[in-house]
Amino acid sequence: MHIDAKVVKALREKTGAGMMDCKKALTETGGNEEKAIDVLREKGLAAAAKRSGRAANQGIIDSYIHLGGKIGVLVEVNCETDFVARNDEFREFVRNLCLQVAATNPAYLTKEDVPESILEKERQIIKAQALNEGKPEKIVEKIIEGRLEKYYRENCLLEQTYVKDEDLTIHALLTNLIAKIGENIVIRRYCRFEIGEGLETEIQSCNG
Repeated sequence: MHIDAKVVKALREKTGAGMMDCKKALTETGGNEEKAIDVLREKGLAAAAKRSGRAANQGIIDSYIHLGGKIGVLVEVNCETDFVARNDEFREFVRNLCLQVAATNPAYLTKEDVPESILEKERQIIKAQALNEGKPEKIVEKIIEGRLEKYYRENCLLEQTYVKDEDLTIHALLTNLIAKIGENIVIRRYCRFEIGEGLETEIQSCNG
């Protein structure tokens, strides 16, 4: 069953659960949001309680400038209340996200943000590499799946290893904060600038 990415994103914003967990829950329940929320709660994945009338429309935008002005980052993170937006732990989390983006330059926020055209290109490259390495064709699909997961870990912010703690991913860091603070928290968007970057292609690394 095809689940629209916008529906997945809406469920994520309501529950604080990961995008892939939300997609699985929606698939299990035939796209029924209410039942999907119950599934996430039963699995302990809905770290933020469902708040149908309270969107995450508060929060802050933070910035970070690194290496003498050579790299700059803007990050927007939303929460439900202005009280949490002023919370020191929330603000520290946003600041650490700025450092993460500056250090790793993720191309996308989530797995779902990666265009299918990019994924198909990666699949073809991985398949050719595997065959050139002499891998049996019958296991090539598993190899493709595994290497795509590595691609996600390198290129998607939520899947990346946290630069300050290799035992955590950004998604886990976010989930822990949601559980501690008790509000829905959403990484909305980020933008990274680097001096001289994209002068030939005029591409700006902005996501969200």
